[in-house]
Amino acid sequence: MKGNPFGSHRVIEPIGVLPQPALRIDNNMDVLYDNEIMVNVEVLNVDSASFTQIKEQAKGDETEIRKIITDIVNKCGKMKNPVTGSGGMFIGNVAAIGESLKGKRDLKVGDKIASLVSLSLTPLKIDEILEVKKNIDQVRIKGKAILFESGIYAKLPSDMPETLALAVLDVAGAPAQTKRLVKEGDTVVIVGAGGKSGVLCAYEARKKIGKKGKIIGIVHSNKGLGHLQPLNLCDEIIQLDATNAMDCYNSIDKLTNGKLADVVINCVNIQNTEMGTILMCKERGMVYFFSMATSFTKAALGAEGIGKDIDMMIGNGYAQNHADIAINVMRESEQIRALYEKLYA
Repeated sequence: MKGNPFGSHRVIEPIGVLPQPALRIDNNMDVLYDNEIMVNVEVLNVDSASFTQIKEQAKGDETEIRKIITDIVNKCGKMKNPVTGSGGMFIGNVAAIGESLKGKRDLKVGDKIASLVSLSLTPLKIDEILEVKKNIDQVRIKGKAILFESGIYAKLPSDMPETLALAVLDVAGAPAQTKRLVKEGDTVVIVGAGGKSGVLCAYEARKKIGKKGKIIGIVHSNKGLGHLQPLNLCDEIIQLDATNAMDCYNSIDKLTNGKLADVVINCVNIQNTEMGTILMCKERGMVYFFSMATSFTKAALGAEGIGKDIDMMIGNGYAQNHADIAINVMRESEQIRALYEKLYA
């Protein structure tokens, strides 16, 4: 059977939309369209904003977390959190390749890959949840998933643990976009700098700013502070509640002598951090919202409401060569790799 390159042939409701905004998609794994890749899934790396919300809803109870995830997938045919709208990614082995894709991809049955498209658009069937790793947002499962013709993926590197590669690839868009956005001499503020994506952004920003630039890392918890300080990536690290807009503004205003930041990168996984992020940015500066907890409405209307003329970029999980850029951080920095192996592998 012929399929649409973007996967619209799997959409059940509403007809006419693509798989990501769809309410329900077809996750029947007994059928393989000519332009699909079927994968035996081993691990789901659930988006941080999504997993945080699920843990809060479940009050930390693992049985309830399993139930929430199973219910979402059974209802929607994919892992799209109805509250955050986000998904995550998976690791698995290629089970079958559609006829029209055979010989056109550097891929064969049995290859181990990580998806680089969101679970919020990926047909997914969970047969069994084997383990929930609450501390690293990962779920081990038995199940299957479909990658569409337009779907991107990465073969897993052989020089690091699979779970580490998955954790890094899940946020690969952030350091790649940081590498594009930051210029020599910039003052860069990273909100959530001690987190998985924040550290990678700080590393790429450090390579770009030169001797005259400055990186200010914002963390909330002592845990994040403990992760970030030994890496020596930031010129200043401050502990702030990113939902407290005025504290954010006053702190960065003081640290920059009123100049504020050229680039502000938001990597947190909680809601209501839009205004604090915007206030820390100078006029005609750039705000990059990588966080999936970001509300476009709050950001757009909030910036308008305070008369702030800045560019705002909503995080695109894909950027050219983003997988290589993120994985190479693990190869270039022994300190970051050691930290990430401890936290995520």
